[in-house]
Amino acid sequence: MHTVLVVIHLMLAIGLVGVVLLQRSEGGGLGMGSGGMGGFLSGRGQATLLSRITAGLAATFMVTSIALTMVSGTGSAPRSIVEGVDQSAPAATETTTEGEEAPSVPLAE
Repeated sequence: MHTVLVVIHLMLAIGLVGVVLLQRSEGGGLGMGSGGMGGFLSGRGQATLLSRITAGLAATFMVTSIALTMVSGTGSAPRSIVEGVDQSAPAATETTTEGEEAPSVPLAE
């Protein structure tokens, strides 16, 4: 299930990028003016068709994002970093050559 959702999500992302790149720049956000597609479809028809496709792809992308979040969270119990520490055995100390005690690191078994 997770793999299928990831594949669908990636296809939606690629499609969304493609549809956004096809749209005509109307505001001149980068100061470059409008592109060279000229009479591709009609000005208003193109905006309506591509806007609807973009909205549909974006909504589906959001749904798959939420579904992936829910699927990835199932089946895993919350874990604590303290669970892996063995707290039953106290740390042993060693005597150094100068007579001072130095803590030793327990060896992994």
